[in-house]
Amino acid sequence: MKTVAITTLGCKTNQLDSAVMEESLKNGDFRLTDFSGLADVYIINTCTVTHKSDFQSRQLIRRAKRQNPYAKVVVAGCYAQVSPEEVAGIEGVDYVIGNTGKIDIAAILRRDVPPGRLYPEIITTDIFKETEVKGFKVSNFSGQTRAYLKIQEGCHAFCSYCIVPYARGGSRSVNPAEVMDGLNRLIDEGYKEVVLTGIHLGYYGEDLQPRTELLALIKMIDREFPTLRVRISSLEPMEITDEFIEFLSTSSAICNHLHIPLQSGDDTILNAMNRRYTSSYFASVIEKVADKVKEIGIGIDVIAGFPGEGEGEFLNTFNLLKGLPISYLHVFPYSKRKGTPAADYPNHVPPEKINERSEMLRRLSEEKKREFMGRFVGKEVVALGERKRDKESTLFKATTRNYLQLQVDCGENMVNREIRVQVADSEGRAYIIK
Repeated sequence: MKTVAITTLGCKTNQLDSAVMEESLKNGDFRLTDFSGLADVYIINTCTVTHKSDFQSRQLIRRAKRQNPYAKVVVAGCYAQVSPEEVAGIEGVDYVIGNTGKIDIAAILRRDVPPGRLYPEIITTDIFKETEVKGFKVSNFSGQTRAYLKIQEGCHAFCSYCIVPYARGGSRSVNPAEVMDGLNRLIDEGYKEVVLTGIHLGYYGEDLQPRTELLALIKMIDREFPTLRVRISSLEPMEITDEFIEFLSTSSAICNHLHIPLQSGDDTILNAMNRRYTSSYFASVIEKVADKVKEIGIGIDVIAGFPGEGEGEFLNTFNLLKGLPISYLHVFPYSKRKGTPAADYPNHVPPEKINERSEMLRRLSEEKKREFMGRFVGKEVVALGERKRDKESTLFKATTRNYLQLQVDCGENMVNREIRVQVADSEGRAYIIK
C-alpha cells in the first residue's frame, strides 16, 4: 500500500478539496501520512492568489524531494490550473493537476505508466467550460471538529487584483436537494457544525434551473436542521440585504457570524479594484447588521497597499474600520499578481510601506478582538468544544456561534459537544459552568 502525504495552501475551499482527495485516496487503497515524514507520493494543493503563495508552493516541492528523492510529487490546485507550464518546469514535479482533476487523484496515481513516458504529466481542463461543482461529497474531515460543505464554485466578479476566476472558472452551484443530502451525511458522521463554503457564495443558485438564491437555501436549511450550527463562510456587502438581515436575526441554525470583504475604505481605491460599492454603503450594511442581529460577530477582509493607495487613502480605510462595530480583520498585504489588471497599474506602494500599513491594521484587529470579547466577560455562552489546543495556554479551544474563540479548561470528553462556559477575560479564557 503506497503512502501519500497532502499539504494545503490557501482558502477553506482548498482545505475542503484536500479532504476530497484524502477520501478518494483512502477509498483507493492508499495510506495517508503526515507531509513532514517519509511518503511515496507528496501532493501540494496550491493557492495562487499572490506570488508569495506560488513561492511557498515551490518551497514545498523542494522540501518533498529532500524528504524522499524517489517520491512522486504532485502539484495540484490553483497554481497548477493557472500556470501549468511554469509548474511543470519546476525540478522534481511529476504531475501537474488542475482544479477539476483533483477529484480523480486516486485513479491518476493508480494507472499504469506507459514505458518511455516523460514526466511531468499535465492534467488540466478549460476551467471556464466547467458547469458543475465537482468533489463536494465529503463525509470526513480528519482532525477537524467542524465540517465544510461546498455549495458553490467559481467567480465572475473579476476584481482587478484577483486571479481566482482564472483558477476556479465561472460560478456554478450545487442544487438544493444535494446540499440537504450533504448536510444529512455530515450529521450522520457526528458533526455539530457545518461551514457552507464557496468561492463567491452570493452567486449561489443563479445558474440553477429553476433559479434560486442563497437566502432561499438557508431558509430551507433552517427549517430542516434547526439544531445544527451552520456557518456562512463569506458574503459580499451588497449581498447582505434587509431581507437577509431580518432572517439572520431570527434563525435557529445559521450562526450569528458573518465574514465580509471590504478590501479598501477609500472610494477611489474601491473603484480601481472594480469593487461594486462605496465605503459609505459598506458602513451602512455593517451598522445595520450589528443593530439587527443580536451579539453578531463580524470579520472583515482588507488589503493594505493597493496601487495608488497614499497616506490619505489608507487613513480612510483605517478610520472607517476603527469606527465600525466589527470583531476582527483578515489583513492581506497587496501582492502584485501577473495576469491581473492591477499588476499593470501605476503608483505601486513600496513593500516597506505595505508592511507598515499591514501591521497597523493587524494591531487594530487585535484591539477589535479584545473589545468584542470584552463584551462577554462574566457572561455565560455556549461553545463547541474542539480537538485542537491553544499553543500558549495548552487549553482546549472552543468556538461560539458568533465566533468567540475561547480557551477552556476541560477534558477530551467535551470535544464536539456544545458546552456552557463563562468567559473569564478579554483574551478568551473561559470556565465550564458546573
